[in-house]
Amino acid sequence: MALNGTKLGLLALAGLLLSGCMQTTYQAAPEANLKPNDKAQLAKARYAKVSVPEPFRRAIVDYHRKEAPGTIVVDSDNHFLYYVLDNGKALRYGVTVGEEALAFSGIARVGNMAEWPKWTPTADIHKRIEGLPSSVPGGIDNPLGARALYLYQGNKDTLFRIHGTNQPEYIGASISSGCIRMTNEDVIDLYNRVKMGTIVVVLDPKQGDSPMNSKMALQGGSGTATQ
Repeated sequence: MALNGTKLGLLALAGLLLSGCMQTTYQAAPEANLKPNDKAQLAKARYAKVSVPEPFRRAIVDYHRKEAPGTIVVDSDNHFLYYVLDNGKALRYGVTVGEEALAFSGIARVGNMAEWPKWTPTADIHKRIEGLPSSVPGGIDNPLGARALYLYQGNKDTLFRIHGTNQPEYIGASISSGCIRMTNEDVIDLYNRVKMGTIVVVLDPKQGDSPMNSKMALQGGSGTATQ
């Protein structure tokens, strides 16, 4: 059946409106989050200041799961961390996660928080990587980056962390020793939102159910979001 010009125009308009609704708006972490020491440390960064692929940049998105506002949810399958907001929204950040055999999953809580933390490699890490020092002082060259959230179950430290990184080029990959890495700017933003005792849900492998998975996103797929 042939369509007249009016109907064609309405269909085109509907298509534009739909595409507008499905457009994701990405935003940088606010500069106001940075303390003087943060600015001084970041200015000394010797790592490549690469641009994180667009799908893994900070965005406010529609959120369909039922966790309470203030909860952190990590979808390791798709390399996303969500900080749940009110009214069906969440802040979504891109992350680096552990290789499958090393990754943590389950429910934990934030049992400790630190700014520019020192790094003490675990015995397992020493076994896998030779020549590491017993500890590395906090600072821009430290693998934990600008902030660290220490994940506990009960009163026991799981030894898994959500922390910054001096390797931002790996955001969106599965290469860490099990911890969840964010860009330093993003982890500062998240750190400013959470408190001791915040619940952290790390979804089991193959259970990621993000509205948009990372493979789709990198191929140019769209998810819903608002600024």
